[in-house]
Amino acid sequence: VQLQASGGGLVRAGGSLRLSCAASGRTFSIYGMGWFRQAPGKEREFVTAISWSGGSTLYADSVKGRFTISRDNAKNTVYLQMNSLKPEDTAVYYCAATRIIITTRFVDYGYWGQGTQVTVSS
Repeated sequence: VQLQASGGGLVRAGGSLRLSCAASGRTFSIYGMGWFRQAPGKEREFVTAISWSGGSTLYADSVKGRFTISRDNAKNTVYLQMNSLKPEDTAVYYCAATRIIITTRFVDYGYWGQGTQVTVSS
């Protein structure tokens, strides 16, 4: 399966962005989808995840209440709505797919997109 992330950009603190991740290929085998991010000099960290049905979601404490993950299975696309952005949200955001129903673990994701840069200015 191939993943293509888009929607990143430069935004001021307090602003919003919506990221998209389009999946193609053997989409029938995808179960959970997730978003991770990596800031300069830091390890890649979990942001949020959603199950195939969309009925279950998980969020990192740092984004809970500000970010919302959703998916449109008819379009094979997952979205990340990011509100009330903070400078510490600045990172490259990666979408990923897993055969596990839903998980926060980096090692459980076998498919990764190329990443999209999000920069939040203060």
